[in-house]
Amino acid sequence: MKKGRIRIDEERCKGCLLCVEECPKNEIKKGGKINRFGYTFAEFCDNGSCNACTLCAIVCPDCAIEVIEITEDEKK
Repeated sequence: MKKGRIRIDEERCKGCLLCVEECPKNEIKKGGKINRFGYTFAEFCDNGSCNACTLCAIVCPDCAIEVIEITEDEKK
């Protein structure tokens, strides 16, 4: 099974939270911080269930999400 994580560009995210709705593993939530543009951005929860499916990145209208697939070497 693939494992992954995501990186959210806090300055690009406008807080639309489409990624939160799309994530099948509930790995993304509305954050509590505000970026320099006044938006509350999304945050990666990192509960260990991300499978790098890329649905969050596909739905993001601001291209603020980078999906990173974790290889076997990185798991150790």
